[in-house]
Amino acid sequence: MPKSSYSIGIDLGTTNSALAFREVAEAGGVTVAAIPQLVNVNEVSAEPLLPSFLYIAGEKEFPSGATALPWDETGRPIVGRFAQRRGAEVSSRLVSSAKSWLSYSAVDRSAAILPWKPAEGLTRISPVDASAAYLRHLRMAWGHEHPEAPFSDQEVLVTIPASFDAVARELTEKAAQSAGFGNVTLLEEPQAAFYAWIERHDDWRQRIGKGDLVLVVDIGGGTTDFTLISVSERDGQLELERVAVGDHILLGGDNIDLALAHTVAADLATRGTKIDAFQLQALWNNCRLAKEKLLDPAKPAAQVPVTILGKGSSLIGGTIKATLRREQAEQVLEGFLPRVASTEMPQRARVAGLQEMGLPYASDAAITRHLARFLRQQAPTDGPSVRRGASGLSCPTHVLFNGGVLHAPFVRERLLSVLDGWLGEEGFPAIQALTGEDLMHAVARGAAYYGAARHGKGVRIRGGITRSYYVGIESAMPAVPGFKPPVKAFSVAQYGMEEGTSAQMPEREFGLIVGETAEFRFFSSSERKLDATGTLVEEFGDELQELSPVSVRLESKPAGSAPPEGELVSVSLETVITETGTLQLWCVARDGRRWKLEFNVREK
Repeated sequence: MPKSSYSIGIDLGTTNSALAFREVAEAGGVTVAAIPQLVNVNEVSAEPLLPSFLYIAGEKEFPSGATALPWDETGRPIVGRFAQRRGAEVSSRLVSSAKSWLSYSAVDRSAAILPWKPAEGLTRISPVDASAAYLRHLRMAWGHEHPEAPFSDQEVLVTIPASFDAVARELTEKAAQSAGFGNVTLLEEPQAAFYAWIERHDDWRQRIGKGDLVLVVDIGGGTTDFTLISVSERDGQLELERVAVGDHILLGGDNIDLALAHTVAADLATRGTKIDAFQLQALWNNCRLAKEKLLDPAKPAAQVPVTILGKGSSLIGGTIKATLRREQAEQVLEGFLPRVASTEMPQRARVAGLQEMGLPYASDAAITRHLARFLRQQAPTDGPSVRRGASGLSCPTHVLFNGGVLHAPFVRERLLSVLDGWLGEEGFPAIQALTGEDLMHAVARGAAYYGAARHGKGVRIRGGITRSYYVGIESAMPAVPGFKPPVKAFSVAQYGMEEGTSAQMPEREFGLIVGETAEFRFFSSSERKLDATGTLVEEFGDELQELSPVSVRLESKPAGSAPPEGELVSVSLETVITETGTLQLWCVARDGRRWKLEFNVREK
């Protein structure tokens, strides 16, 4: 067991971030941390969430010390609640949706591109730097509240969408390192949400049983994620296994907020007031705050005033006032959750030849259509059996909701109604909602729980790989004209190897070329399920399918000498299957040098 006293779970969210923790050695529950942050000028308060907003203040915008934090006299850049509020007034200095930009492959995610539409002369930052700022704030807040337990000594897990690509995962790790984190483990958000539900229900085995299929619906600020978790049995014990993960869908609370902004803008236009693009951006931010009040499940407001600064020098006289009503918000939500058939797939909009650069939001805003596609296209063919209807639709027995958008009773009720309709058509009873969830903190809570579960202090969801994987080993033999040396396949990951586990293969050593570009060949098989890790397959024919080769230059850095060209190093192999589905193949030399090759074992 590591020396860590706590398992810390961090939800690095698009709209809000959260931190929860649990003592690893104890059997107690998970605690949600209150996060000290600037909430107004000269006012720091501990809040249950850290809004994922960063405000780049002007040099003389605030008096010296007015934005100070307990651990930072400058308080720059400003992140959290006050950044969100100030940014609603001056949107050209506000960085938001950094997590969505982190997943967008069409831009340089490490470049200084935010805010996307900046104030004149503003020095921008990258999505990685913005994410690092939020993580750094959480690290410093932990140190302020827990000086007896240094952050660097704890086991830290940071959550990401299940659909993040390899680059987005790597950049999240880079942001964590930049924020001063040591070793960090990435965990998928839908899994974390399910772990949180398990942590809050000791009787979970009585609520779900063998053969059940749980659908996790996670609608956050910037993304929508779907996951299917199967309930099976082994040796008389219930086991949980994730069997399907949906595509990355940039569709969530941000889209709803923009739709509300357009609704208000249309109302203003009917009264003769037109707003420009910068005012619409400010209105967008204001509608985010108004939506939370209108859809508050405890005390929903009937209407919320929305104010936008006018143009020109007379700010008071030019202030534009509007009102957003709850019925308008529900009407907007109706457009995101239409009643559709389970055969109705997302519509692809006509693509213009030239487009303004921006986030690649889903072209079809109907979340229910994306859900229909997931349940039809993501029905797995390997692994445990999955309950399906006659039409091939995966038919879940239970649903677990997560994400701030699902705070609204209207959203939950509509999704349940649509799912019940689909299941009824397939001849199945209504779906059961897993109640008792913590929509805003579930992901952080679940990550903290999982950190302890890794050390036997909880239940783990199995996520075994559905194929066996091999690396090509070129045979050593004399050169023969027109004849290539045969390639053998060395098993580096056996079918069913669970994510979050590793395997060492010290019995065999191979020669690794470093110091020049070389090609590495990888193979997989859904047939050869019994090849144990470390097995050398001499002849394999069509039983193995070759994957795209990896061409890479692995640098050699021996101490006290210049890197040689084309050095052949004797290495043994180690395999790590990460919690996010990446196979890491480590080549380990006798002198301790290590090189890493990796690819995603979930790619279609």
